[in-house]
This record gives sequence, structure tokens and C-alpha cells, in this order.
Amino acid sequence: VSLSELDREWLLHAASLAGRGWGRVHPNPMVGCVLTRDGERVGEGWHEEYGGPHAEVNAIRSAGDTTRGATAYVSLEPCSHHGQTPPCSESLLKAGVARVVFGASEPGDETGGGGELLAQAGVEVVGPATDVRTFHEVDPAFFYTTRYQRPYLALKLAVSLDGRIAARAGERTPLTDDDANREVHRLRSGFDAVLVGGETARVDDPLLTVRYGLDPRILPTRIVLDPSAVLSPDASLFSTDSEAPVLIFATEAASVERVETLKDVGAQVEIVPQADGRADLKEMLKRCWGLGIRSVFCEGGGRLATALTREELVQRLYLFKAPLTLGPQGVLGFGSGDSTPEDLGWSSIGEPTQFGPDLLLKYDREADVSRG
Repeated sequence: VSLSELDREWLLHAASLAGRGWGRVHPNPMVGCVLTRDGERVGEGWHEEYGGPHAEVNAIRSAGDTTRGATAYVSLEPCSHHGQTPPCSESLLKAGVARVVFGASEPGDETGGGGELLAQAGVEVVGPATDVRTFHEVDPAFFYTTRYQRPYLALKLAVSLDGRIAARAGERTPLTDDDANREVHRLRSGFDAVLVGGETARVDDPLLTVRYGLDPRILPTRIVLDPSAVLSPDASLFSTDSEAPVLIFATEAASVERVETLKDVGAQVEIVPQADGRADLKEMLKRCWGLGIRSVFCEGGGRLATALTREELVQRLYLFKAPLTLGPQGVLGFGSGDSTPEDLGWSSIGEPTQFGPDLLLKYDREADVSRG
């Protein structure tokens, strides 16, 4: 649906509000809402907390007694189902809203249809927007998982200007500055799990927790793909006070003794089959889904990143570029040293963002983030 310039301006503002729910509302979608009358904003809100009021209700409350005859701009089509809260479409009707403009259609069979209900009640309904991808981008994991019923996987890599992730194999090489590191932790806070390969876990000995004062509603599960279960029981993953669970994916190559050792220090160990001599990554993600993990944030290393991208299991790439070079002896992130994400079939998303000296670029595997 084609929108006026003013409609689009308010709708984009609603989309920007939605992002404030990052890390607090999933598996619900992030949604923002703005209420206007005579071209002036009278209220706004977003879905702030899982199980709490939705964006439309918060916007109505902020508008007080000025909602009758107002226009509601919502990043996602208002829901029409009874869940932990009443349907947003009914709340808009009770508030006397005369017009509803939404960016993206609600993809769920049970939750969709709010726009139709509002139209049947005499409300003018406009949506979805022509550039629906802009509003899918508000919460791509929600659209992907709702449609495909499998985990949304994002890959984060920090690389040098010459595409290296480490100075040498087996050597921990910090690349990004504190501002970029804080952004990585913010990203972690919005995913159900953080994943690394076994080699990265051994070399970097990471905690994989969310720090920098951030407070996600659910602590992301810390996953290590460790086919032979050789991760040390003395690893930092097990020594931290964090309540975030540790999940190890091993294969039949792992000895019973190694598996039991990891279980003894608190890890949950899942055995997945091998495919072409390597852990079956698709089966790993299938197990994640069965365990209730809907979104996974992979932080490397290079071999795992290459395998996941080769099998087209990654939907989003967060690429941090540090202003330094590591030379030909360095470890490649993925592809060849001269390859760019575009060369490998990725589509750039949005504008690059500066974090201190480092640059963050975002890419999707396909042009439409709602597709698999």
C-alpha cells in the first residue's frame, strides 16, 4: 500500500520505538506505536516487557483522553487473539481510534487478522506498506521463525581490513575496541543463545555472558559445538557465576568419559550425527528448536562460520571491521582473503555504523529477511 509522506514518517518513528524492546520481549515481536491527531503526536509506546502491555496499549495510555478520532501508526499489524493480554485490535476500537496504518502484516495464523477485524468495525485500515522489508527489519527473527519454524541464525565476525579474524591459528587476537564490544553484548542480549566452535572456546576461553550492565529478560544459553567433547572442565564457561546454561553439541566421536566429564561440571550435552565427517549443523539447529531456542548468535570461529555460511544456515551477518591488518599468516574469517560479503551472495542492510574506531556492516543472506 502506498503511504503519504507524513504516514511514512510516523510509521518509521513507530518502527524506531519498537527496537527499545530488544532483549526484553522475545519470543514476542518488538512493536512500536504512535498516535496522532491533526498531524500532531498525542501518544506513543512500544512493547516493553514480555507478558506486559503491547505497544498499542502503551500508546493509548500515554495519549490519555485524546485517542478518539486519532490515527494509530503501528510497525506490525495489530493482533486479534487473546494471549497473555487482550487483542490490540480491540484496545484500539475501545479507544475510538479512527484510522490504523501498519507497516508489516502479522505472519502468525493465530495472531493475524487484526486489520480485517478493525476494517469490519468501520476503522480505516492502511497496510502493509509497499516497502514491507523496512518493517520486517524491525524484528527479522520473529518473521523468520514464525514462517519456517526453525532457529534464526546470525553470525558475528570481527575482521581486520584484510579479512582476518586472528593473527595466527590458535592465537587469541582481540580486534575491536570497547564501543564495538559493548554493541556485541547488546546484540547477545536479544538472542536465545550464543554459539561458538570448540576451537574458539579453547583458544579464547570466553564467558559468552551478557555484560556491560545490560539486563536481558532471559540469559542466552551458551552453546559450544565441540564434536569430540574435548573442552576442558576448567573452562571459564563453567567457572563463572552466571546462571546462563551451557549446552555442548558433540558427535559420536566423543568418548563417554569426555561427555560425562562435561556433564559433571554442569553442561547439557547433546549428541548429533556426523555428516561428511563433521557435526551435522542442520541437526544441531533442529535440536536447538526442540529445546526452545528460537534465535542463535554465532560468534565464530572461522571454520564454523565457513561451514554455516556454506550450508546457507545463516540469515544475518554482523561484520565488525577493525582499522588494522594482520597479514597473510592471519586466519581468514570466511571465503578467500579478497572476498567481500557481496561476492559471497550477501545483501547489505542499512548504513554502516561507527563504534569508536570500528565499523559495523550488516548483511542478509537474501534480499527479503522474511524468506529462508
